[in-house]
Amino acid sequence: MPTREEALQLLNEWVENPSLRNHMKAVEAAVRFYARKFGEDEETWGLAGLLHDLDWEKYPEEHPLKAVEELRRRGYPEEVLHAILAHRADFTGVEPETQLDRTLFACDELTGLITATALMRPNGIDDLEPKSVMKKMKDRAFAAGVDREEVRRGTELLGVELAEHIANVIEAMRGIAKELGLDAASRAAGRGGA
Repeated sequence: MPTREEALQLLNEWVENPSLRNHMKAVEAAVRFYARKFGEDEETWGLAGLLHDLDWEKYPEEHPLKAVEELRRRGYPEEVLHAILAHRADFTGVEPETQLDRTLFACDELTGLITATALMRPNGIDDLEPKSVMKKMKDRAFAAGVDREEVRRGTELLGVELAEHIANVIEAMRGIAKELGLDAASRAAGRGGA
């Protein structure tokens, strides 16, 4: 199985946009959190989170088909490929079936909403509470690109309450907040571009 270092190298080759790179790393962190929670293989799950939007910049009309084609060629596990296909079920027709599929689907859009909320706060994600994210979720004009229905559907697929899911993903993202530019120090320094 390819390593995380190899996956990061591939990500850096295919993805130029720092915000998209950070999104993919945030999703990886959230998926890894759930892998630990569910007693699953964190490395395998992490690869799905890290590479789920690999082809978004280069081939947006074919996303995620080109990424899956490339990852299959490089020997990535089928469970990773299936999860990546299932996170775009509306386009691929591959429904989220496995726990990994459901987790990736549930974390993808939510990380964007959490990132946008954290960027609006002086302390970033450091003291962010689920209620703040839930309040922003109700404001359709805020982070308008985040599909609220996918957040809700993903939460249902995971079988957790929305507030609990948000809390879990915040906790996961806090673990890499500095790298994402979402911690208080980064926000104070004005480097909070995530």
